[in-house]
Amino acid sequence: MNYQDIAARILESAGGKDNIQNFEHCATRLRIIVKDDTVVDVAKVDALKEDIGGYFFQSGQHQFIIGTGKVNYVYEAFQTLMGKAPSDTNFKEDAYANMKPMQKLMRIFADVLIPLIPALVTTGLLMGIRGMLTNMGVEMSVEFATLFGMLTDIAFAFLPVLITYSATKRFGGNPILGIVVGLMMVAPQLPNAWAVATGGAEPMVVSIFGLSINIVGYQGSVLPGIFAGWLVAWVERHVRKYVPAMMDLIVTPFVSILVSITVVLFVVGPMLHGVEQFATHGVLLLTQIPFGIGQIFYAAIQQVIVITGMHHALSVIEIQLITETGVNILQPLGTASMAGQFGAAIAVATLMRNKKQQSNAISASASTLFGITEPLLFGVTLPNPKAFAMGMVGGAVGGFVTYILGVAPAGMGITFIPGLLLYTQSVGAMIGYLIVIASSFATAFILTRMFVKVDQ
Repeated sequence: MNYQDIAARILESAGGKDNIQNFEHCATRLRIIVKDDTVVDVAKVDALKEDIGGYFFQSGQHQFIIGTGKVNYVYEAFQTLMGKAPSDTNFKEDAYANMKPMQKLMRIFADVLIPLIPALVTTGLLMGIRGMLTNMGVEMSVEFATLFGMLTDIAFAFLPVLITYSATKRFGGNPILGIVVGLMMVAPQLPNAWAVATGGAEPMVVSIFGLSINIVGYQGSVLPGIFAGWLVAWVERHVRKYVPAMMDLIVTPFVSILVSITVVLFVVGPMLHGVEQFATHGVLLLTQIPFGIGQIFYAAIQQVIVITGMHHALSVIEIQLITETGVNILQPLGTASMAGQFGAAIAVATLMRNKKQQSNAISASASTLFGITEPLLFGVTLPNPKAFAMGMVGGAVGGFVTYILGVAPAGMGITFIPGLLLYTQSVGAMIGYLIVIASSFATAFILTRMFVKVDQ
């Protein structure tokens, strides 16, 4: 690949230097935000697809799929052609300005929750280790079991603290104030949400203006924490406008915390918690439809959700599932959907006669092994609708296998090959997960080879 030539052609297709507002790259794609989308030359973009992994426009960004490793060199060449570093303005802010309302909402979820994924993945892995030790017959003393429980339970028990910190930071507030509000949401003075849910405790009933309000803690909640973080930042920003500088250190934090925790505990928090429970129970009902029909359906369409960009919202439901049920049924179903599209993409690559296009297709597909499917979707299967449909069928088969084998880990945040780490509790669980992947891949691969024609 001639990196300088590719960079020059991308710049030309995007309307030249004067039309570039900002640019960056991720593991596989060069992402560009332009000033005027109508200036982008569609014909030149289509011609580029023969030499790169693909192209798509999403979330206000023109994304050129280059491939792992290669994208770094193309980015450097592109930056040289631009004669300057990316814009001084934040790339995320520029992209956010170009998004539609629903895309903005999904982006907010992503910005708040993605930084928390490492902590939640670690907790899931520790749960797997605990399960593995238990299945091996390892006897734990009361003290050791208590300490192990601390390792596996704390992140979810104090989840609102993590979320309010991340959300307050995301919305431009003082994240320390967010931590304080988050701690108040899970304070021991409030009835524990899990204890209330299992009948081990009663809600605290508070009467205000003749209205009786049930108050419980927010252990394991997500949406109330995001709202609390936004409210802390909003109140802090507006109070600071009217408070004299000499009193800012005392008055602004006091008002920000007091207003935020009051609104969360008595007004918005209970409503959002109800929305969370409704969504979680809806997903559970879907997965509990007889004969695995719900799991088949979800595994078939999960990558359709990814295309819309709404998959970031699924993290909210995954967290709630783990909190309420102890397992995350969406993880293997999502992996099954990925494996189906991966099988279809590899089949398409084997059908290609053009060696360069074949290499690009395989390169775009490789990141799927680590849970990143956008290059594969937009570069390989979506341009071949029948192949995409065969990938959905493969995902559905994997969903059925998930139902038959009862595959479900206690963690989240990683899928496909890295997802194996969530199944360390037993050899059987790991084998079941591999069977899900293999069945989805094989089904989609065979069907694509049988029914899809590739004119390349």
